[in-house]
Amino acid sequence: MAITGGCLCGAVRYTCEGDPVLSGLCHCRNCQRYTGSSFEAILLYPSSQVAVSGKVTTYRDTGDSGKPVFRNFCPVCGSGIFALAEVLPGLTIMLAGTLDDPAHFNPTMECYCDSAQPWTRTNDKRTQHCKMPV
Repeated sequence: MAITGGCLCGAVRYTCEGDPVLSGLCHCRNCQRYTGSSFEAILLYPSSQVAVSGKVTTYRDTGDSGKPVFRNFCPVCGSGIFALAEVLPGLTIMLAGTLDDPAHFNPTMECYCDSAQPWTRTNDKRTQHCKMPV
């Protein structure tokens, strides 16, 4: 099964083949700032299963490991599309809000729950982690 998605203006499109390795919500402060929201909804796919078309701009961030996180976004509309983290080699982090049909997103875990905003209710049915489980 393949999922498709893209940015707000349509300049960047992607297809992900198969099932994600992981799906969840990241509450870390960098993801909050990057998305302008209380968390980042993510799907992790093997990079070999992700095809992106269109130009992206990359912002080099630093994760709590001290290693880089490359956040890729549309240079036209600014929508975040995907990220590559050095601590997750071979995996691409897709932003679930960019899915053509985000109703299929089913987060199974949450990470950086210590940074979750108090006005955000977490789901006790999802596995919760203090950091990203790697």
